[in-house]
Amino acid sequence: MRHSFLTLLFLCLSALPLHAFTFGNIDGGTHDLTAWKGKTVLVVNTASKCGFTDQYGALQTLYERYRDQGLVVLAVPSGDFRQELATGEQVKEFCALHFGLTLPMTDITSVRGSDAHPFYKWVAETTGFVPRWNFNKVLIGPDGEVAGTYGATTKPLGRALTKEIETQLGRS
Repeated sequence: MRHSFLTLLFLCLSALPLHAFTFGNIDGGTHDLTAWKGKTVLVVNTASKCGFTDQYGALQTLYERYRDQGLVVLAVPSGDFRQELATGEQVKEFCALHFGLTLPMTDITSVRGSDAHPFYKWVAETTGFVPRWNFNKVLIGPDGEVAGTYGATTKPLGRALTKEIETQLGRS
């Protein structure tokens, strides 16, 4: 049986777990997700000038509440919806000043379309989920697979998300 190049590429990408990806770190260097193998990871595309920006505080609280149990919260600032500051440095300063963020953050990253980061292309190809706005959430279980996807209106400390996080933490 012959497969087209695109079919083979899709099969390879859909078989990748979270740990196959790296992101640029807002502090320089990279976030190599192999370091989080076996952990539960919540990946959130964020923006500094969005109506949902106050979720940063709840994401920090979520991170502090569950990090000792194995949760990583990764903020992925994105300008895809034209609500992000111009530079990673500005984003980092804004988040530190207004929310006291200590959770890991990537540099400004595209999350949709042809320029989307490979992680977001993988999520779209494996689940059909594409961020429709800022503060969309992708929960990755300790096995490196997508455990759930959530829209911007899902509150970081709401029961829908915390229940699934606790379930995934119990699997690690």
